[in-house]
Amino acid sequence: MKNADHATVEGFGQEWARFDQSTLSEVDARRVFEEYFSLFPWAALPAGAVGFDLGCGSGRWARLAAPRVGLLHCIDASDEALGVARRNLASLTNVQFHHASVDQLPLADGSMDFGYSLGVLHHVPDTQAGIDACVAKLKSGAPFLVYLYYAFDNRPPWFRALWKATDVARRVISRLPHRQKNLVSDAIALGVYLPLARTAAGLARVGVDVSSFPLSAYRDRSFYVMRTDALDRFGTQLEQRFTAEQVRQMMTRAGLRDVVVADTGPFWTSVGVKA
Repeated sequence: MKNADHATVEGFGQEWARFDQSTLSEVDARRVFEEYFSLFPWAALPAGAVGFDLGCGSGRWARLAAPRVGLLHCIDASDEALGVARRNLASLTNVQFHHASVDQLPLADGSMDFGYSLGVLHHVPDTQAGIDACVAKLKSGAPFLVYLYYAFDNRPPWFRALWKATDVARRVISRLPHRQKNLVSDAIALGVYLPLARTAAGLARVGVDVSSFPLSAYRDRSFYVMRTDALDRFGTQLEQRFTAEQVRQMMTRAGLRDVVVADTGPFWTSVGVKA
């Protein structure tokens, strides 16, 4: 696996083994799914569409995407994560699993009706090469949906400064032994995510604009989601961030047209159609 960071792959395998999403409420699961797939052109897919989920993790996206298509290829660089996905998707008969990184996609070029990769390609050494590899597998006219961490380009300077401080913490926490990393991320979820999210919820109820309030996106999320995302945020060694314009440029360079970058969260989700 050339375009993969082995420590990051191992960390995500451990993360999904711990938070396998089996206790995530159906309400939370569908709400988050609809947010990430808000741009995706489901109605434009052909009958019996065949596509791929790159970096399927626990299978949380595939569980809701697979019933809408003919066949879904679930691909992950972590064998441990694939084991979790196999268990979570055992009831689905139209899913195939592949242990592979983005530079080893076991699909023929120009063969897929759609593809998506959410929260994955900012964790590989070469994000552009990762997008290129995904787009190469698509048929002409097929959509590709991606979610990449944003560079806070739509946030005020104080917000970006706050992130820089937390990123110092991430660089330390992500290198802790597995058990300690879990304990610290749980403490962050309890001591930071939960109070800020609930404060944002209270302010929103009285009419305050909380769009720039830290962690306001979690105001209607369960604590399980916060624990999962705290580990995801602080437990990952390799992380890259991009502006909306950089995302648009990478999508275009990969051979996608009609590229749209969502102006609402999660930032940045983007979709394009292969030329």
